[in-house]
Amino acid sequence: MEPSQASNDNERVAEAGSSAAEAPSTSGPASYIITHSVSKRHNIGTIVRSATAFGVKEVCLVGSRQFNTFGSHGSDAHVAFRHFDTLAKCVQHLKEVEGCRVLGVEICEGALPVQEHPFTGPTAFLLGNEGQGMTDRQMALCDGFVYIPQHGAGTASLNVAVAASIVLHHFAIWAAYPERQREGYKFVVAEKPQRTTARGVVRESDDVVRQQRQQRRQEAAAADEAGGGGFAAGGLFDDEDGEEGAEAGDGEAGEASSGEGES
Repeated sequence: MEPSQASNDNERVAEAGSSAAEAPSTSGPASYIITHSVSKRHNIGTIVRSATAFGVKEVCLVGSRQFNTFGSHGSDAHVAFRHFDTLAKCVQHLKEVEGCRVLGVEICEGALPVQEHPFTGPTAFLLGNEGQGMTDRQMALCDGFVYIPQHGAGTASLNVAVAASIVLHHFAIWAAYPERQREGYKFVVAEKPQRTTARGVVRESDDVVRQQRQQRRQEAAAADEAGGGGFAAGGLFDDEDGEEGAEAGDGEAGEASSGEGES
């Protein structure tokens, strides 16, 4: 199915991300990337760089709100981010609010070659762990799967960031995203928007912030009624959600600063 194409430039606001950023002139079906259990320090930054290059609407981070920007070379300022504490909530939002199909990037039975462009509309791509690939729980949340055919005998699979780049490139071609302007030997980079949070940290959505404030008020009121008169500490999420978020956040928390020079 070929989508219709137009060429209106729209400013995209990172509703749960770091700042407003100049969006690519994409009016076709939107693409999203879900990072869950991607742990190696350089992979998230490289995925973000590819997401920016290929017109991704949002990068969805599951688990930790912090991510390592190493490898992004400043491109993280030009893409929107959204944080979810659990994968299930992320997928629910993408399907019910954004109207996405969720496609896992995995070499599995029933997966379709990505070069056949088996896309039908807005699509979110779910990536697995670098070593183990996708878990059964992750696969159960997907509507389908794509894989990248290989033609050499020297490796069993591709690096997760490389795989993400190839898949996103194919989607951009299918969706007929217009090519970015070139200048000399490179593509033109938009002016960086002003940051509203620290680099490598995704701001919570307004809904979550309101929930946190409401819960703090309720806890304070409960403490006063109990005679404590102080603030009762507590988290926003239950133990199950916290454990799932921790699973995705391993290797990411505390790595918001990359020390990487931008080029």
